[in-house]
Parts: sequence; structure tokens; C-alpha cells
Amino acid sequence: MNNHVPIEPLWRHVVGGVLRRERLAQERTLKDVAETAAISMPYLSELERGRKEASSEVLAAVARALGLGLADLLARAQAELARPVRVRSATGRVAAAVGDGSAVSEIAVRRVPPGPVARPSARQARLGLAA
Repeated sequence: MNNHVPIEPLWRHVVGGVLRRERLAQERTLKDVAETAAISMPYLSELERGRKEASSEVLAAVARALGLGLADLLARAQAELARPVRVRSATGRVAAAVGDGSAVSEIAVRRVPPGPVARPSARQARLGLAA
């Protein structure tokens, strides 16, 4: 019996994270992207934080505003979902898992609050200075 329960992210969180990272990489404001996509700035903020489920039309508009196609946005979100996920066993231990949810190895993990993530500027990325 498999006692591992996948800790899967919600689709809206994954897509929101992709949108936010792309906007920040382009050094653009919420206001700029929201106006270009013809949606409200508070709504875009809610999308980026994973608090709202967007229709395909809204996702396509925001993707276009960021210079992406809807397929590009969905491919980036899918790539994040394909990364190894963590699963919690009945014993409370956490195991790494592959995309299909099968456990690879069980390890003890202590919770560490996430810190800020350093993101390269768009200029650094263009010049190949991003690590």
C-alpha cells in the first residue's frame, strides 16, 4: 500500500507564478501588463498570486501582453509541474517523487520558510549574465 500523498500545486498557483516571473523578468509593472491585456490591475495581481482561476481568453490576453503565446505559457506551467514534487507519507516524512507521483526516496525534512528569490534583470538575461 502506498502511504504517500502528493503535495501537488494548484494549476492557478503554477500559472500565476509563471506570469509573475515573466513580468518581473521583463521589468514591467502590473499596471502596464494589465492595461496591455485589457484587464484590471487588481485582477492581474490576484491571478499572479494564484487566488483567481482565469479563463483561457484572459490567460491568452495576459500571455500576449507579455509577448508569449498561450501555448508558451502553458508549456512553462507544464514544465514546472513535471519537476519532482514532494510527497508526505503517513509517518509525516517527506519524500521526493517523480512527475507520476511515485516516490523516489524518503527523507526527513524540516520546514524552512521560503526566502526571496534573486531574479536577473531583463538586461542581465539578454547579455547572458544570468546564472
